[in-house]
Amino acid sequence: MTTARRPAVAPEKETIKFMQHTKRIIEKDPALKKDDLIVITGAGGFIGGNLALYFKKKGFTNIRAVDKKPLYEWYLHVPGVQNLCLDVSLEENCKRVCEGAVEVYNLAADMGGMGFIERFRVECLRSILINTNMVEAAYRAGARRYFFSSSACAYNTLLQKDPNVRALKESDAYPAMAERGYGWEKLVSEMFCEEYWHERGMKTAIARFHNVYGPHGTWDGGREKAPAALCRKVIEAIDTGKKDITIWGNGHQTRSFMYIDDCVQGIDKIMHCDELIATPINLGSSELVSINELLTKIEKIAGVKMNRKYDLNAPQGVAGRNSDNTFIKKVLKWEPGTTLNRGLAETYAWITEQHHARKAGKRVGIG
Repeated sequence: MTTARRPAVAPEKETIKFMQHTKRIIEKDPALKKDDLIVITGAGGFIGGNLALYFKKKGFTNIRAVDKKPLYEWYLHVPGVQNLCLDVSLEENCKRVCEGAVEVYNLAADMGGMGFIERFRVECLRSILINTNMVEAAYRAGARRYFFSSSACAYNTLLQKDPNVRALKESDAYPAMAERGYGWEKLVSEMFCEEYWHERGMKTAIARFHNVYGPHGTWDGGREKAPAALCRKVIEAIDTGKKDITIWGNGHQTRSFMYIDDCVQGIDKIMHCDELIATPINLGSSELVSINELLTKIEKIAGVKMNRKYDLNAPQGVAGRNSDNTFIKKVLKWEPGTTLNRGLAETYAWITEQHHARKAGKRVGIG
């Protein structure tokens, strides 16, 4: 007796079939009520603190802000917000944080500017514990929606070796060659969010941030990003009378920088767009600038001309990175619109206040 053989299937076709997801029906959410619980992790930091303030200004009355830092180290204390000092890399803390949550915004991560990211890759990678535990806790708590703050560091670094880089579109994350440490953590965490929707039906949102800056951000201590670092260096040079400034790299590296107000507005829009469920999307400005040009803009704001020195051995990151906003404009009919000149002026003024307050012996946050 002969046994009928199953027709052979090409391995590549099996792989394609495995990777494809059955499209889920998206059920319409009830309207979000002003007293529904909104949870924000990383709320003691720059973006998380501003997001808590954003929702408070919109009239939401039940906001739970979470950060592992002691409360006195938080940048923003928003009146009427419940503040918890908990480390959300621990599973039990995540369960407590997500209890009763309707929406969860996970912005907690161990991160900073390029100096921190390149020197502390293990710490950056360990942030995967945060998203792993938070997304599961949010799912078990019955949260309707979950937001994950990803990064442009998830993009293939081979596409970012030229300062005259083409803008990065969402598909450029694959084939994967993310920035070591921090970038890989973001890419893997994105996958968790995608699968919690495809397999378990929890609505997730994923935004790839491009260099967020502005008031109430890190401006000293090693975790600050280029706009804040250069503003601080110029302010210190003016204060000491020494007009020397050291730039990391040759100054030709290019980036785009997104102002904080655009960032929090974009988070809200992305989180509540059904077309973007489990779909990574750029959230950044498309205004490309070199580090030299960035410093020139700050010099104009400060009314000073600096003597530039270049440290070619300092952490520099990729040669160029910019945000392709084609997709976000198509879906949301919106993109970050604050000009770098305007955002830098606000940032420079705030860091100046912080610098002089610290010099006068007052306690200020630095990140």
